[in-house]
Amino acid sequence: MGATSQSVFAVPEYLDPLALEDALANTKNALPVYRQALDKAKTLMDEAFCNQADIRKLIYGRAWIIDQILCSIWKRFDWPHKDKLALVAVGGYGRGELHPYSDVDILILTDGINPETFSDTISAFLTFLWDIKLDIGSSVRSIDECYEASRNDITIATNLIESRTLTGNPDLQINMYQRVTSEEAWSDKEFFKAKLEEQNQRHEKTNDTAYNLEPNLKNSPGGLRDIQTIGWVAKRHFGATYLHDLVHHGFLTDSELDTLNKGELYLWTLRYALHMISKRREDRLLFDHQRSLAKFFDYKDQDSGLAVEQFMSKYYRVAKAMSGFNDMLLQYFDEVILRRSDKPRIEPLNNRFKIHDDYIEVAYDRVFEHHPFALMELFVLLAQNPQIKGVRASTIRLIREHRHLIDDEFRNDLRNTSLFMELLRSREGVSTQLRRMNRYGILGRYLPEFGQVVGQMQHDLFHIYTVDAHTLKVIQMMRQFRHESMQEHFPLAHRIINQLPKIELLYIAGLYHDIAKGRGGDHSELGADDVIQFCKRHHIGKWDTHLLAWLVKNHLKMSMTAQRRDISDPDVINQFAHEVRDIIHLNYLYVLTVADINATNHSLWNSWRATLLRQLYTETKRALRRGLENPINKEDRIEQLQQEAMIMLNQMQMDVAAVHTFWEMLGDEYFLREDATNIAWHTQAILGHGDRPLPLILVQKTSYRLYEGATEIFIYADDLPQLFPATVAALDQLHLNVLDARIIPTDNGRTLNTYTVLSEDNKPLPDNPEYLSRIQTALTEELDDPDDFPEIIQRRVPRVLKLFAIPTSVNLSNDPSTHQTVLEVFTSDRPGLLARLGRIFVDFNISVRKAKISNVGERVEDFFFITDATGHPISDPDLCARLQQTICEKLDEHIQHSN
Repeated sequence: MGATSQSVFAVPEYLDPLALEDALANTKNALPVYRQALDKAKTLMDEAFCNQADIRKLIYGRAWIIDQILCSIWKRFDWPHKDKLALVAVGGYGRGELHPYSDVDILILTDGINPETFSDTISAFLTFLWDIKLDIGSSVRSIDECYEASRNDITIATNLIESRTLTGNPDLQINMYQRVTSEEAWSDKEFFKAKLEEQNQRHEKTNDTAYNLEPNLKNSPGGLRDIQTIGWVAKRHFGATYLHDLVHHGFLTDSELDTLNKGELYLWTLRYALHMISKRREDRLLFDHQRSLAKFFDYKDQDSGLAVEQFMSKYYRVAKAMSGFNDMLLQYFDEVILRRSDKPRIEPLNNRFKIHDDYIEVAYDRVFEHHPFALMELFVLLAQNPQIKGVRASTIRLIREHRHLIDDEFRNDLRNTSLFMELLRSREGVSTQLRRMNRYGILGRYLPEFGQVVGQMQHDLFHIYTVDAHTLKVIQMMRQFRHESMQEHFPLAHRIINQLPKIELLYIAGLYHDIAKGRGGDHSELGADDVIQFCKRHHIGKWDTHLLAWLVKNHLKMSMTAQRRDISDPDVINQFAHEVRDIIHLNYLYVLTVADINATNHSLWNSWRATLLRQLYTETKRALRRGLENPINKEDRIEQLQQEAMIMLNQMQMDVAAVHTFWEMLGDEYFLREDATNIAWHTQAILGHGDRPLPLILVQKTSYRLYEGATEIFIYADDLPQLFPATVAALDQLHLNVLDARIIPTDNGRTLNTYTVLSEDNKPLPDNPEYLSRIQTALTEELDDPDDFPEIIQRRVPRVLKLFAIPTSVNLSNDPSTHQTVLEVFTSDRPGLLARLGRIFVDFNISVRKAKISNVGERVEDFFFITDATGHPISDPDLCARLQQTICEKLDEHIQHSN
């Protein structure tokens, strides 16, 4: 931050100015003298660097050497109007900092005289500098021109702020500095906003992470530019020259200053070595340079990682710390520069936190000391209150100072485990807050296994981020899949993620899928063990724990199968289906796989990989729905769902014995296809209905994320052959579009049917109790006698659906395990489709035992498990052929007519 006193870092052992002048006095050709002096100084400094000399002496010392050279050369030229000229160092050189191959930025400053009058002298001077192999960046301006240029360009303004006179009239630089730092040029607020925007743009170019595979020592987050940005703003606002001035102004503590100084000196050391090894101005830690630097700094290959990986891990950890300081200090500057004249707006959140000008802040300084769980609560509050822009700088400092409170007792405290799970279940802000927790050093302390992979890299072209950055990017991708804007690019992932029963399990799988990398052994196996321990600590159910362990252990299985096996081979599909075993595992695995690929290296996701994974998913899902589905740990899943539902029913004061007696009649299929909320809803309603006549019909907004905004209609009725056709026809009469149907018979001759519906134009139903009651009444009247089949009406087809006309295809196969026939129907989505299928089932005297309805964009993929009138599979080949032909003809006719 600003130039250090030149006398402190004068380095006569590398360049003796008097000896230089003596050598120049004894020769007519000055060029080789200057070149030799520079070459000798560089050689001596490089030797000193290799012998671990103080990096500050080398960086500031090189600037001092160039000062001596430039002043000596300046005097060799005949400058007109000497009292109206000054040679000024600007930019990094103006700060007095020069690395071996850094640009030497100079300004020839004039007091209004026309540079044309001495253009030949300027040209000769600059040519001489180039001839002695100095990388010169130069400009010639008057004070007025500096002022105008700085007003129009924040980069120029910044370079001129960091300026000092080398030779000539010193008053010119003083006057210029006063002009370019005046309120008329840039106000404090304008300057701060411009530098903040400049930093944001710089970070975006490096994917907003310090953890790129080949990071930039200057421009990546946590790099030297972040430290310099702090200095520029501090100098402009406070007139601060050195970092320690910020301690006097109350923005840094002595310990923070020490950490910041050490971080800057470490980055300086790397940059000096990088310049020396590459023999040019280079700020990118390219692969080949990483290896050379690791060797230079004496890292050795070990079981825990390659030498280059250890070297880069140290860099990433330092960059992360510097990025954290940048975040905190710029937030402080935001408060004192942008908001200093504003009347603070304070809004209490709870006894521990408040909102201060849109930023969260502790209610008092000892909050974390008195309530350690508040270290976790803060991030939950940020996720739950998206209007909060961030954390106040004073609170960031308190978080950093109290991180040591996160120990084993903290990690096992029910309050903290509950808060962490609450964060993962938050509707918004999950990935943002996890990244913030990582930046503040909280996540790696709360999950020590995650802390082990912070800054850990893999030295290959495949993984372009460190393990922790990749992991958080996986979760960010998962969060993005939910949004409508991602539907076009990731249509299947978007659809699936919105129907996962517990989305927080996906995030946990993302957190743990690579967490054991670098330990030796199979990271998938070790990660599965870690996630089991996480589940125990966070009181996650037995089945959910099995699912998570399976996902972590098998997170590479889907991509490997898609890319290395012949997925057109039915045997490959069947083998994969047997390994996956149910659609829930398949759904979680698909989304995890797509997120993992995209977060590993953005160039890996292409149409080829997307097609392979989609084909493997689709064929496996079809195989599972045809009858290969054999849920993993089925008993554990049912037990867990019943326990979760019973907690809700106990709150309703339901009779536990009556609940269990009723559940015994439902069968496994019901519990495997419903969530705990619906199980509790259905159970309470059916037991409350008592002996009153059936059907029981319930209507509520769905909790099914895929159909957010839709309405669920639940029907508990006698299991009659005509029930399904009559129901879908009645829904058609009510101008309702069926998105999903779940039909599950019970052991006592009843059936539980759930239909997810929207209006005929695919909009949510009005949230009007009278309207919903009319639906209930109409369905009750129609279904009290299902044989009285309602008329099928012709409904309007949405414009978009008319653009797609997919020929209907039908497959029939008998499932020996269920003694039912599986009917697969693939066709265009049209209003009233199920009602027309229902009419066909009536005509063929077919009973629907189960149904799995799936709308994939404009395409319908419906599975029906059916029997004949006697309850047996349909085995007559002629009947099967006629049924297939009729369905195709009737549905294609309906499609053609609707268009």
